[in-house]
Formats: sequence, C-alpha cells, structure tokens
Amino acid sequence: MVHHPSRLIIESVALVANWRRLARESGNAECGAAVKADGYGLGAHPVVKHLAEAGCRHFFVATWAEAEALMPWPSELQLCVLHGVGKDDLSAALASPARPVLNTAEQVARWLEHGQGRACDLMVDSGMNRLGVSAQEAHQAVAGGLRIETLMSHLACADEPSHALNEQQLHSFEQVRRGVTARRYSMANSAGIFLGTRYAFDLTRPGLALYGGVPIPTDPVQLEAIAQVASIEAQIVQLREVPAGGTVGYGATWQAPSARTVGILNLGYADGYGRALGAAGQVNLDGRSFPLVGRVSMDLIAVDLDGSPRLSEGDWLTLDYLLPRLTQETGVSQYELLTGLGDRFERCWT
Repeated sequence: MVHHPSRLIIESVALVANWRRLARESGNAECGAAVKADGYGLGAHPVVKHLAEAGCRHFFVATWAEAEALMPWPSELQLCVLHGVGKDDLSAALASPARPVLNTAEQVARWLEHGQGRACDLMVDSGMNRLGVSAQEAHQAVAGGLRIETLMSHLACADEPSHALNEQQLHSFEQVRRGVTARRYSMANSAGIFLGTRYAFDLTRPGLALYGGVPIPTDPVQLEAIAQVASIEAQIVQLREVPAGGTVGYGATWQAPSARTVGILNLGYADGYGRALGAAGQVNLDGRSFPLVGRVSMDLIAVDLDGSPRLSEGDWLTLDYLLPRLTQETGVSQYELLTGLGDRFERCWT
C-alpha cells in the first residue's frame, strides 16, 4: 500500500452525534443528509454507511455522476439528485434508483414525457432565485399528472436569523404547499434547522453541520451543539534550524526574530490547504499551538516549532482545522474548507 504523508482523521462518532443532534432539533420532521461533493470532501460512501446505521434514510447528491458513484444503492434508503434531469441526464436518471429533484418547467415536461410514471421531487423557488419552479409552474405540474414525493424549497439567508427573507420564504412556501399535493414537504438546511421547527416541515436536509461546520460561528448554542468531525495530520519532511534574521519560503515573507526550529510539513494548497489559511494556520502539539510561518506553497508548509518537544523527520503533527475559527479569521467559507480537501489525503475513519 502506497504511503500518504498527509491524512484526514475523520471521527464517525462525531458525525453521527451531529446528525442525531440535528434530528432532535428537527422536531417531528425526519432528518436527512446532504452527501454531495463526496460527502463534503470526507467520503460519501462511509458517510452514508455510518448515517444509515444511525437511522438516516434520506440522502441528497447534486448530480447523476455523484449518484452513480454510490451504487449499488440500498433499497431501504432514498437518494435524491438535486440538479434534476437535464437533457443529457435522462438515460442515467431512468437507469438509476435515485429520484430527481425537478427544478424547471422543462425538466417537469421531460419527466412527464419520459419518466414512465415514476415519482420525483420538485423544487419550488420561494425567493432565492437560484433553482426551482415558480408557484404557478408547481400547480401546473400537479395538474399535468406529476407524482411528487417531496416538495421542497431552499433558504437563502438561514445563517442570518433576523433576515426578513427567511419569513418571506417561509410564507411563500406555505402558500404553495397548500395547493400542491406531495408525500412530504422540506425546506430547512443546516442553518434552517436552527431557525426552529416551523421551517422543518416533514424532512430536513442538513449538510454543513453534519461535518463539523457551524452555520453561525458566533452562536454559542451552535458551537456547543456541533462537534468537529475532521482533522488534518501531516508528516515532517525536514527540521531546519533558522538563524535570527533568516527568512522562510517564497517571497521571504517571514523573518525569524531569533534562532528558530522550523518544521517543513507535507501539506500545501494542492492538498486543499489554501494560501489564505497561512496567517491563521497552526499546529497543535502537547496542549500548545505553534504558528505557520511564511507562505503556504503547493506541497509544503512551515511551522515555527521553537520551544516544542524534541521532534524528528517523519513525525506526524496535527493542524488546527476547527472550521468556525478558520472561517472567522480568514473569510474562507467552511464549505470551501471541507469540499476543497483533495485526493492526496489518506482518509482515516475512526
């Protein structure tokens, strides 16, 4: 087996605990799971396995390629493809056990013509102006004989609880719901769950919070409720003794204030550890934090290890990858921090 000098440590207990907490916050609604973007970068297959064992029955991906990557699909679970059925998707959709979430009048017409009477989900736009049919198109779809399993919408500003659009979207969706028959109704994502059970309806669709992201990083309730799921470890390639005044890395952007021991680690922006994280990056070791120094390069980062316990080439160090903190300090979204994690990491589930 080929050795990987960087790895993601992924805690299944934390993932399941987050889902169970979100399920409780969902009240009487079922709690599903968004596993698009390969389980937000952690691996969709193991995410589905662990959450299904915990009781989750509804899963969501973005595309038919993502659905195909999860085959064979257990018959007792439901899988929905959020981007619907484009003109190039029809053969894949008809061959798949996954259910399309239709988003346009054209997709509705396509499914009515070719879907062989199979049920689908329908996304209605309640004010986000991204994906979804209008209220009028939703009514026309039902009149045309569309079998809707789940009627859903999506919140634009759920991570801003006081934003007026939240209530406007809720009202809009309620109006459509009264006239469009479906087996279940769904609106809340991770942030929407924390808006309260009025937004939960019959099914919630968390994503970010499952994987350790906190929709509102300043909210102590959410910080307490959501556990970190993934952490990064990288091996030391080399230990360097940098003299006072010596610089490290491209552009010589960091200068040692005194003689320093600097660790060069097998990690960089090609792994998904972006340059923007350099100023906020740190290594956690024996209860202390050691800062990154210099620029993050393609394959390497440097850490000021001055005063650390004795280390050697090949030792593993743990990067602080607490998503809310990094987002607050760098402006990089928690979604990007997760989904940008690359294939060079070995993913180690515990």
